[in-house]
Amino acid sequence: MLFHYVMESDTGKKREVNEDRVAVHKRPDGLLLALVADGMGGHNAGDVASEMTVAAMGRLFMEADSGHFVSAASKKKWLDEKIRLINSDVFRYAGEHPECKGMGTTLIAALIEQQSCIICHIGDSRVYTFNGKAEQITRDHSYVNVLVDNGEISEEEAEGHPKKNWIVRALGTEPGIEGEMLELELKDPMYLLICSDGLSNKITKEEIAEIVRSSAPLSRKGKDLVDLANDKGGEDNISFVLLASKAEEV
Repeated sequence: MLFHYVMESDTGKKREVNEDRVAVHKRPDGLLLALVADGMGGHNAGDVASEMTVAAMGRLFMEADSGHFVSAASKKKWLDEKIRLINSDVFRYAGEHPECKGMGTTLIAALIEQQSCIICHIGDSRVYTFNGKAEQITRDHSYVNVLVDNGEISEEEAEGHPKKNWIVRALGTEPGIEGEMLELELKDPMYLLICSDGLSNKITKEEIAEIVRSSAPLSRKGKDLVDLANDKGGEDNISFVLLASKAEEV
C-alpha cells in the first residue's frame, strides 16, 4: 500500500511559540513512522520536550535493525522500549535544567507497514480515520475522560467541560511512562489523520471529513485544515500529518 502524506505545523493566531513537532520517516525497507508531539503549553519548555521526543524517535527508527519489526508484537515491543527510553531522557534533562522543570509532551507514534498500523498514544493528541465514515481511533488521556469512565459526567458533558484539556498522561513529566498501544488495519482507499488538539479542539471530525474527501490536492487539504482552525480562533498550535492510502495529486 502506497501512502502519500502532507504535514503541517502552524503556530496559530494567539501563541507566540510553536510547541508542536511533527515528522514522517520512511526506511529503505518500506516501514513508515509518523509522529505528532504537542509540548505541554502550561509548562516550561514544551517545545524542548516535543523536539527531543520527535528527533529521538526518528533517529532510533531509522537506525533500528529490521528484526525489531517482523511482527505486530515486536513492533509494539520496540515502540514501548524506545518511548520509555526517551521519557527517561526528557525527564532527566528537565531535572538538570531548571528552565525546563515540569516540561512534557503528548505523543502519537504510528508505525505503518502495508495494511498494518501500530499506534502508540500518550496524552490528548488524536488519530482519526476516514474510510466511508469518520472515526476517532484514540481516546484522550484526560481528566474528563476519567470522570466519564467513573460515571460522574456524560460524554456530552465532557466535550464542554472547563477542564477538558487537563491530561493525565504525558511523556517526560514522570520517571516512567506507559504508552497505550493500538493496532489498526488500514484499508484502501483511506485517510489517516494524526493531529494535536489545536486542530481537534477547533474542527469537528465531520468538518475534517468534508475537507479530506474533497477533490483538492493533498497539500491543499492540509492548508484548508489549518485555515479553518485559525478561522475558528486559532488559540493553539495546529499540527498534523494527513496520510492518504490512495494515489492522488500531492
